Amino acid sequence: MKNSNNISGEVEFIINKIKDRYDIPEASSEVSNMPWRNDKEFLKAKEKHNTPTLIAGFCAVLKDPLPGEEYNVNLAARKAKGLVVKPSDIFSQNTNIGPYTKVRGFKEGASYIGGNIIMTEGGGVCKVATTLYNLAVLSNLEIIERHNHSMPINYVPYGQDATVAYGVKDLRFKNTTESSILIWTEMIDNRLYMGFYGSEKPPKVIWNHEVKDIVAPSTKYIKNEKLNSGEMKTVLNGMDGATVKSTITITYGDGHYIIKNMGISHYQPLPKVIETN
Repeated sequence: MKNSNNISGEVEFIINKIKDRYDIPEASSEVSNMPWRNDKEFLKAKEKHNTPTLIAGFCAVLKDPLPGEEYNVNLAARKAKGLVVKPSDIFSQNTNIGPYTKVRGFKEGASYIGGNIIMTEGGGVCKVATTLYNLAVLSNLEIIERHNHSMPINYVPYGQDATVAYGVKDLRFKNTTESSILIWTEMIDNRLYMGFYGSEKPPKVIWNHEVKDIVAPSTKYIKNEKLNSGEMKTVLNGMDGATVKSTITITYGDGHYIIKNMGISHYQPLPKVIETN
């Protein structure tokens, strides 16, 4: 029988071998080693559209996804996989991936509406919008339309999120490069990988966020008769509301840089929810 040290060592070896193939970040971040690098379908698409270069890669790490969310994110990501944005064209998430209905395969998932978390068809697809938004910014593309969530989210910094609602709110960006952009995606466990491919690397882009105001969250108590008498259970950790001004620093190859205003995002506090009996 193998001892625990040997088993632990083998697990660590396997994890390290996986990391050699692609990046596995602990938190949402820019990545460069993508899990599909040797995938035949991807290589064929990259050659077909003449998009040899990874312009930007991003991995969104989804923390504790609610029921239906992970499924909807996976479905929306599959619909985005292989999409091509030609030079000067404007990409719209709602047009290319929506509508987010049961007829098109989406399930109910959690959404922010009116300061509450409710279940709606397609709830969770905002995680795809957020990933696309970060990629568009890192690719130095022109953002045509972006809306922040009404309350903060826990998988990207304040100011870096994007929400969509079919027919109401969209994420749109313009391909301002001289070549087509190929979008590729893959969902592995709770990580959404997405990459933009084109003909050349963009300048270096770094986010900057300035918090203008903070509002502490309230606490909501909900009765749950399944709990023991006097027992309390936290079902949702609250998050501060905030007003955040975001900019990006764009640094070019010759060393000169510009600072670009990305707007102000207003967030209501996300209440802490505790079940009690």
